[in-house]
Amino acid sequence: MTKKNLFILLFAICSGSQAQVYMAREADISFFSPSTIENIEAHNGACKPVISTATGEMIFKVPVTSFKFSSALMQEHFNENYMESDKFPFALFAGKLNEKIDYAQNGCYKVTATGTLTMHGVTKNITAEGTLTVNGTELTISSVFNVHLADYDIKVPSLYVDMISENVEVRVHATLQPYAKS
Repeated sequence: MTKKNLFILLFAICSGSQAQVYMAREADISFFSPSTIENIEAHNGACKPVISTATGEMIFKVPVTSFKFSSALMQEHFNENYMESDKFPFALFAGKLNEKIDYAQNGCYKVTATGTLTMHGVTKNITAEGTLTVNGTELTISSVFNVHLADYDIKVPSLYVDMISENVEVRVHATLQPYAKS
């Protein structure tokens, strides 16, 4: 998705009634990959997802360099060798909830979101399952899904191919509040 298309989508979401647009108060995007050397795990709190309750459209734009690892060396390798963060600074999910949610009714709803995931310069269609919890004016979105590294042209060096998993578990947990202009 180009910057122009992202801006148009954000404008379309935000131009509706303010009560229908929610933005993250806090979000954690993390991933885990088992490894025979050392498990690879990182967390990113810099994502500020937006969702329109009127349309179900959502955007998660994740700054790649904001992933934090337990090891500085692991973080350096992730940004320089695998994700090439200087060339591809963001990962982006732009999609839509498939289910109609009654946002006036508190509860936990099983949902699926279908859209595109752009990472490392590659865009793929994905569908992710999760939950959306309505608690008053607060929404919480949680999801766990897998990403196959080769689908996004992320190459594991041949020296490590038997030690690093080709599939990465991605976890999303975001708490959103009604958007209000400051």
